Order: sequence, then C-alpha cells, then structure tokens
Amino acid sequence: MAYQSLRLEYLQIPPVSRAYTTACVLTTAAVQLELITPFQLYFNPELIFKHFQIWRLITNFLFFGPVGFNFLFNMIFLYRYCRMLEEGSFRGRTADFVFMFLFGGFLMTLFGLFVSLVFLGQAFTIMLVYVWSRRNPYVRMNFFGLLNFQAPFLPWVLMGFSLLLGNSIIVDLLGIAVGHIYFFLEDVFPNQPGGIRILKTPSVLKAIFDTPDEDPNYNPLPEDRPGGFAWGEGQRLGG
Repeated sequence: MAYQSLRLEYLQIPPVSRAYTTACVLTTAAVQLELITPFQLYFNPELIFKHFQIWRLITNFLFFGPVGFNFLFNMIFLYRYCRMLEEGSFRGRTADFVFMFLFGGFLMTLFGLFVSLVFLGQAFTIMLVYVWSRRNPYVRMNFFGLLNFQAPFLPWVLMGFSLLLGNSIIVDLLGIAVGHIYFFLEDVFPNQPGGIRILKTPSVLKAIFDTPDEDPNYNPLPEDRPGGFAWGEGQRLGG
C-alpha cells in the first residue's frame, strides 16, 4: 500500500520536473555507491572539446555534492520550484519549459567557460527560483520562519544564506543573471513598444513534448504549495 501511494505520488510529478529531479538523485546515489566519481562528471572545457567527453555538458548539472544538508537543501528547492513552474506558468507548454532548460543550460555553459565553476546544478536551481519569483511578484514568502518578504526577493535571500554558510556567491549570481536574461527576453521585452519575441521554441520540441488536447477538468495544485514543503512557503497577498 505504501509503495503504491509513493508510486502514485511520484507519477503525479510533471514529466520534466520528475526526469530532472530523478536524474540528480540517481547521479548522487551512483557517486555515493562509488559506481562513478565526480571527476567523471564535472565541467571541463578541455575534456569536452578536445577529448570529446560530451556527456560532461549534461552531467555537471546533475551532481550537487555528497549527501548532506547542502544536497537536501538544493534538492528540495529544485523539486519545489521546478514543479511550480511546470504546473504554473508552463502548464500545457512542456516544449517551452524544455526550451527554457536548454536556453538556460547553454548560457550557463557559455559563462562557465569564464568562471571557475565545475558543477552548474545549483546555479540552474537559482535560475528556476528567479523565473518563478518574477512571475509571482505578489506572493509573500516565509523563509525558515525567520524572514517575511515578497517572492522577487527570494533569490537574493538565498544568496545571502549562501554567504552566511561560507559558500561562493558566484553560483547564485550566475543563476540570477541567466534567470533575468530569460525573464527579460520572454516576459518583458516582447511587451515593450516595438518589442519582439526573440525566444521561440523550435517546432521539433513542440512536436515531441506538447500534447494537442488539454483536460478541461484538470484542477491544478496551488502555486504556493505543490510539494507540501514549508521551506520558502508563500502566501498570496490578501489571502
């Protein structure tokens, strides 16, 4: 019974969020079991372009370090905000969501050539948080019961938290920068006078990922509580 409930809950996670979160967990498990090592996963331009170890373009987004507080913290935020985006502003637009992943991953890889970062998964999580926070500006957040603020401040609060833990904020700044570029090109610039939509999802992605029909009886989970976690919990103003 417990297995069936867990399986049902797992299958209710939207496909992109489910695939990415599962890949991250399985990659970390493989490292913990010493089936692979982080040295086979990290971002190294020389090994990628000179030795054709192309898999590193993907695997560096899947490893968040050994199992511990930092790993759990990142997994919870990754799962929560990735799912909220997919079930919220990207509902019925799986191809657009995949395209955001590809666009964000490409930009981070490009910037990764100039900064000393070997794993970009945490920066990718911050990008997802940033896009969600800008699309939900009126949601009020509570961070560990200590801080109350509106959603657009969440990425900066996380950066401050990283600073308190003694981590480099370059990762957070990279995620915020890439998230802002995507948000500006997708949500801001096309709505300006004379603005155009620069980011267009390729038709091949739409053919693969988008379903033609939408279930009119679907009742989506609330934006502020898709996974049942209290971390970074939000409440809408006036609610």
